[in-house]
Order: sequence, then C-alpha cells, then structure tokens
Amino acid sequence: MTVVPAERIQALPPYLFVAIDRKKRAARAAGRDIIDFGIGDPDQPTHEYIIDRLRHAAAIPANHRYPHDQGSPAFRQAAAAFLDRRYGVSVNPEGEVLALIGTKEGLGHLALALVNPGETVLVPEPGYPVYRSGTIFAGGRPWTMRLDPRRDWQPDFDSIPADVARGARLMYLNYPNNPTGAVASRALLERAVEFAHRHEIVLAYDAAYNEMCFDAADAAPSILEIPGAKDVAIELHSLSKTFNMTGWRMGFAAGNADVLACLSRIKSNLDSGQFTAIQEAGIAALEGYARPEVAEARARYGMRARLLAAGLRELGFETPEPLATFYVWARVPAGYDSLSVVNKLLDEADVVCVPGTGFGAAGEGYVRFAVTVSIERTQAALARMRNLKW
Repeated sequence: MTVVPAERIQALPPYLFVAIDRKKRAARAAGRDIIDFGIGDPDQPTHEYIIDRLRHAAAIPANHRYPHDQGSPAFRQAAAAFLDRRYGVSVNPEGEVLALIGTKEGLGHLALALVNPGETVLVPEPGYPVYRSGTIFAGGRPWTMRLDPRRDWQPDFDSIPADVARGARLMYLNYPNNPTGAVASRALLERAVEFAHRHEIVLAYDAAYNEMCFDAADAAPSILEIPGAKDVAIELHSLSKTFNMTGWRMGFAAGNADVLACLSRIKSNLDSGQFTAIQEAGIAALEGYARPEVAEARARYGMRARLLAAGLRELGFETPEPLATFYVWARVPAGYDSLSVVNKLLDEADVVCVPGTGFGAAGEGYVRFAVTVSIERTQAALARMRNLKW
C-alpha cells in the first residue's frame, strides 16, 4: 500500500531541525564530542520541591483517574493566584483559566478552535513554528508579520494591509521572543490590544519566557495588564523553562472566557488533560516562584547567555546583549547564510546550533544557540570556534 500524506501535512514547511538532529546523532555515533546548543531543553534538574510534591501526589489513588478536562480546580486557582501575585492581574479560575499539556499544544489547538478554512492568521516571523503549522492544520492562511531588527524585532501593525487586517481571525505574538530574545515594551502590548480591538481579532500572547528575564528590573509585562486586553486576548504560560520542567508538559492559558471555552472544547475531544499528580507538582512550582533556586537558575542562564554572546561577537557574529529567554540570536559573519554556518560548526567544530530559517524565511542570516550548556562547555565551544577560518 502506498501511503499518501494529507494535503495539510504536505503544506507544512520543511522541518530543518530533523536533518540537523540526524547529523548530530551520526556524529555522536562516530564517537565525536558534540557540544549541543540546539534544543531549548534545560540541562539542570527540576527543582526538588516540585519533585517532592509529585512523589506525594502520585501516591494518592484518586489522582490516577481521568483528570478534570479544564484542569483541576486547585491548579486553576494556583494559576490565577500566580497571575495576581506576579502581575496584579485578576482572572476567574472558573472560565478564565485553562490547564494545558504544555503551551505548544494550546497554541496549536487554538487555530482549530477559532479559524475556519481560508481565514487569515497573523503569524510573526521569525517565530515559533507552531504558529504557522497550527494555522495550516486548521486550513487557515498564514500571513507573515515580519519582525525587523531595526524595530527591535517588533511587528509594525501599521504596515498590515487594511484588507488583511479586516479578514484576520487570529494573531499570535510572543515576548520575550523565541528565537530573537527581544522583550516587549508595555507600549507595544498596548498597540497590539488596540489593533486587536479595532479589527476584532483574537490575540494569542505566548508568554512562555515571561519569567526568563535576566534582570529583575526588566521583568516582562503580562498582556492581561493592558486595559481591555481580556476582551480580545488570552495569554499562554509555560512551566517548562522557568522551573526546568520541559518533559512534564504543564502550562496554562488565561484571559478571554469565550476563547478559552472554544479551546477547551477542542481539547476535550482530542486529549484527556494532564495527569493530576503533575498538576499538583505544577501548583508547587507556581507557589514557589519566588524561591531562591528559581532565581538562581534564571541567573545561571543569564551568565551563560552573556558569555556566549560576547564570544560570538569576537568571532564576527552580531548579537546584542541578551536580556531574556535562554537563547542567543546571532547574525552570521559576512559571506555566510544560516545553514552554511550550522553545517560549518557541526562539521568542523562539533558544535550544534540551529538555523534562523527554521523559524521562517525572515530568520535567514541568523542562527540560534540555546544556553543549555554549562559555562565550561560553552568556553570549550568558543575555543573550538576560534580555531576555524571564517
């Protein structure tokens, strides 16, 4: 039998990370010492206070039944309390908070919940690939909002044609930004909310890295702080990076109750919610946000990012001082494109990073490094790179 992929699968852009992963695994199989800055996966263990809560919760038989579709009442209450404590934002745990199996699935399912075939979705580029793929799965038409470094990687809403804005159903935004590391100002969020109101567009604000600002004085705002935001927006939070919980798949969305009801309906038909014991661990994580080990982890990523960025600048890459996320976004040296630099580093220095084109065509000329590598290994990687001819 010949299996023919569905048209929606064939419409997806090529996933360059698969080819890079294949080369990386082949190099390791050949015995080469690979220093991997590719995947944004914390190298530090989940904090012990979170693991302790999981151990306790996993021993309770009732937690092994099907979980509550919208997330346990206790988890939703903890998420609401976190937003209040962290941002001064008030949301109702009943209807304005929805548990997610990580924000990735929430972002991907959102288009299925809101977008009809042929409708337009505003997608930032460079940006997290799920915004585009989720739109394609829903039969929507992605319209690229190009992020320009001359605008600090922020969209220009005035440049969106009037007919595109009128026909748009959904808009994704993400700050602090993956892959660029840019941080949004409150003024940008105000413009985004005003634009969404004016054109009756649902705004999905991906705040997965909101708690990953390296300087506490530059803490990222919540879009739900903006007056009127709850009328048009939901905000998606992830526990993955803040608490070293990537494999746990725990996050939540908060904001507009009608949007969340649509998303919840999709999810109730496609998944059965997250294991209740993991939700209990998520409660512990959110309640312990201000604990010193969380701040120490954030500071560690900041030290690594600044070290790596400084070393890359010495080699001819252009990269600003890192402010947030745990990525370093670097413009490649003159004469190279994204993929040629990725291949050069892997083939000649056994160093892995990812091409900017993996985040859309607007990422050409850039590469992304995830600072999930120790200071010592980062220094070793930079030493290898200094030995290359550029």
